[in-house]
Amino acid sequence: MNKVMIIAEAGVNHNGDLNIAKQLIDAASITGADAIKFQTFQAEHLAVPKAGKADYQIENTGKAMSQYEMLKSLELSWQEFEELFQYCAFRHIRFLSSPFDEESILFLDRLGVDLIKIPSGEITNYGYLKKTASLKKKVILSTGMSTEEEIGEALEILENSGQEIILLHCSSAYPAMMQDVNLNAMGTLKRRFHKQVGYSDHTPGIEVAVAAAALGACVIEKHMTLDKTMPGPDHKASLEPDEFKHMVDSIRNIELALGDGIKKPTQAELKNRDYVRKYLVAAREIRQGEAFTLHNLCAKRCGYGISPMKLHSLLGKAAQRNYEKDERIDP
Repeated sequence: MNKVMIIAEAGVNHNGDLNIAKQLIDAASITGADAIKFQTFQAEHLAVPKAGKADYQIENTGKAMSQYEMLKSLELSWQEFEELFQYCAFRHIRFLSSPFDEESILFLDRLGVDLIKIPSGEITNYGYLKKTASLKKKVILSTGMSTEEEIGEALEILENSGQEIILLHCSSAYPAMMQDVNLNAMGTLKRRFHKQVGYSDHTPGIEVAVAAAALGACVIEKHMTLDKTMPGPDHKASLEPDEFKHMVDSIRNIELALGDGIKKPTQAELKNRDYVRKYLVAAREIRQGEAFTLHNLCAKRCGYGISPMKLHSLLGKAAQRNYEKDERIDP
């Protein structure tokens, strides 16, 4: 099977600070994540000045700032993103970022990003989708808050690019409740749209992300922070680096455990097989020339020999030598 792509979603957990963003890159690299993903946006193209805030944003950042003001405080400049792109190369981790406006899409293209991650909020943004499709890049389309019909409409636009598209199932709540996760929807998306499917996890802990990998997710995305107690909208719903590493290690173990799907004995099992399987032995003393019967043969562990599945092929045949009780019957 192909390796699951694990994305550390840094998002805006840098709090608008380039140095914190670099620390997130350092941490993600150490955890074994394949990529770290930021969010590229210009607040004036993302929200009107009086846009309301989601409940989780109010809970985590208060009511003093508007959504626009909050977003403005979390912006990084294009020059800073250029620096982060180069720093990711230095740290040997893939740089990704979700663009939230058309100018940001074009900027990431110029930067050299070869994959566009479309956030859930843009799945109904026609102009944004057309601009993304025009770049003919690989796309990961996040499907939080979406109906199957909306996903289909977005795919009609994106598929014109002819590039690979991965659907990312998620529940756009921070944190997402277990009863709202609906991991089985990954299978629904795969069957209906014939695409590879991944999962973006907003639940507390790591078990749902690991379960998604076991169900065949080709991409796992999870928020990461340096410290859950930091101010900002997404820190509380994120994993700290040691937790993220535990998730990565667990997913890699699941990949090993899934195997190739062919049912056959493993090398480790073959070493044990002769010691735990039973073979035919003498149930009592058998004299040379005596016929084998159901009464003088039985199956016990003896190391190797004739399988009990061949018992009936021996019945009625004469013993070629004497056997003591519990002695292995010669093949």
